[in-house]
Amino acid sequence: QVQLVESGGGSVQAGGSLRLSCEASRWPGRTYSMAWFRQAPGKEREAVAVIDSRESRRYTAAVKGRFYISKASASNWLYLQMNALKPEDAAIYYCAASPTIISGAWTDSRLFAYWGQGTQVTVSS
Repeated sequence: QVQLVESGGGSVQAGGSLRLSCEASRWPGRTYSMAWFRQAPGKEREAVAVIDSRESRRYTAAVKGRFYISKASASNWLYLQMNALKPEDAAIYYCAASPTIISGAWTDSRLFAYWGQGTQVTVSS
């Protein structure tokens, strides 16, 4: 079992920055994928970014160039640096983990076995 705990959410004005953190009790395996998803009120959960154990990264088009996903392998931390935030970025952000390397289908939340409780991000215009 892998426990995930997110932190770093909060309120920010449009154009501002936030850094989300996710502490994992352990990485899911020797190979793995770690991702950030988000869900806004009345909308479906959507994938934001993913990083795998090979340090390969992918981003959804809406955040590419503004968000950066990273991890500290030695300490089991996952991060999401969010810059130039927009009101449409407001959502609950979830950390997710999979014990496999997910490439093409990384936006499918069903492929991630472990989830955190989420952290709220509010962006005011």
